Amino acid sequence: ETDEINELFKGIIPVYLLYLVPLILIMSPVGVTTASHEFPVYRMTQYDLHGIPKGCRASMINLEARSVKNWSSGRHCVVARLDHLTASTLLKIKETAGALLIVLPRSPQHLSPEEVKELTRVLSLLTTEELSLPIYLIGWSIEIEKILDELMGSATLSGGTVDEGPTARTSGMDALTAIFSKNGYQVVVSAPRPSPRHDAAITSIQGKLAGYGVEDKLPTILIVAHYDAQSIAPELAFGAESNASGVVMLLELVRLLSLLYSNSRTHGHVNIVFLLSGGGTLNYQGSKKWLEDQLESVDSTLLQDVQFVLCLDSVAQPNLHMHVSKPPRERSPLHNFYLELQNATGNSLEIIHKKINLADDILAWEHERYSIRRLPATTISSMKSHKELRKDGLFDVAERIDMKSFTKNIENVASALTRHIYNISRDPTTFSQQHLGVYEDQVKMWLEFLSSHPRSPSVIYEKTNPVIRVLHETLKRYLEDVKIVHHTADKRDPEFVFYDTTKANINIYNVKPAIFDLFLTIIISLYLAAFFIAVQKMHLLYGALVPSGIRKLKSQ
Repeated sequence: ETDEINELFKGIIPVYLLYLVPLILIMSPVGVTTASHEFPVYRMTQYDLHGIPKGCRASMINLEARSVKNWSSGRHCVVARLDHLTASTLLKIKETAGALLIVLPRSPQHLSPEEVKELTRVLSLLTTEELSLPIYLIGWSIEIEKILDELMGSATLSGGTVDEGPTARTSGMDALTAIFSKNGYQVVVSAPRPSPRHDAAITSIQGKLAGYGVEDKLPTILIVAHYDAQSIAPELAFGAESNASGVVMLLELVRLLSLLYSNSRTHGHVNIVFLLSGGGTLNYQGSKKWLEDQLESVDSTLLQDVQFVLCLDSVAQPNLHMHVSKPPRERSPLHNFYLELQNATGNSLEIIHKKINLADDILAWEHERYSIRRLPATTISSMKSHKELRKDGLFDVAERIDMKSFTKNIENVASALTRHIYNISRDPTTFSQQHLGVYEDQVKMWLEFLSSHPRSPSVIYEKTNPVIRVLHETLKRYLEDVKIVHHTADKRDPEFVFYDTTKANINIYNVKPAIFDLFLTIIISLYLAAFFIAVQKMHLLYGALVPSGIRKLKSQ
């Protein structure tokens, strides 16, 4: 009978194909990768502050990519443009999605102020708490744009829309056809699990200009600016306004005042201490640690007779404000400086008084660190309130700053400070003499340098960091007794903890969707079942296909 069956199929199809075809289909990878893309990505910030974990806690991803409108479970990685994310969408993603990949705008520097404000508000929703899902940011590219378009196309075919408004839904047959005809994407990030950086420290740089006379008996002015910046991702914390502008103003004051102090005829009778503090975005940890060291040290004389502490924060925009925790007394050094600065700005300077709330875990301004220690202190800033939403370092770029206004602000502060130091009567002239001028090109150069390097505390603490190295060398060129001070966290009860894995590579594979695997498995199973039944009932099939006369001849 077996010979008869073989004879039956000999002229139709080789019998081995009946066994070989299903085996090939079963053993071959159903979700064949037709293309793969690799991109650099930036992991969302992760740190602990005062024992409270903040930011993203995970790093690995191996999930199916879905658009912001057609994802449904923790098995999906949501891939979305930043401007497509809303507060309600982020809330849902944080609660149930498996991962989030945010595509950054193509040209952040060309966004309008309103767009920057809205996008910064959206990003701030992610950084205020601990998140269990991995979140990465990726720069715009043509390949990413194509992937987004395909994901959005799949969302439209499945009934989702990019916008919140209604749209015409596709037919059921079109959606069913799309399921089997369109490819999907698998997102893979094989980054190591984030671990604490035990060698992390907050670095501050100090230097001074000693006044003319007995140094220990002269009053002191302390000028402070924190050099770090904040962003949703440490590798994107560029921060031109906040606070590269404060650093540039401090460096220009260093240069100008050093020229005056280098001449015996203009050597002031005031010690001036300059401090570039770290950890400004971490509740001003650099100022806190430096201040503790100075006050607890027996040998330190820097803060014996402080006239006032001048903090510089976000000073590039027009209309400066003077923030204080306690209104300065009349005829006090701080009040005199206020009058000089008010005169230099054309009486446009506004003094803003805000009491320190010791119940708050986060201080509003850096000068509050010094006011708590009963030192007269103020912060000069373009921001009228600490509650104003600071631009994320991603959007805080040098191209957005009006260099003329910024240069004018530096001139005004330098003029007011020198008039106070030398007790010069006020007049409308500015600090812009030829050899003591503030030059716009030089200000722009410094601002572009600082805002071209990420300055998050978690990536800038290393001694070999170019920003730390250049700032240190610059202060050494003009000042005396320049030191780099490293403050490490307490191992038993750390006030801050940094984590590694700030960037990684992402692989996006073009694959068939999972439902296609299921459909193909069902087809193969039905084929094998039909073949098995056919073999079992072959005698019936043989009787139906072979004429009785041929059967009789073969039997004879």
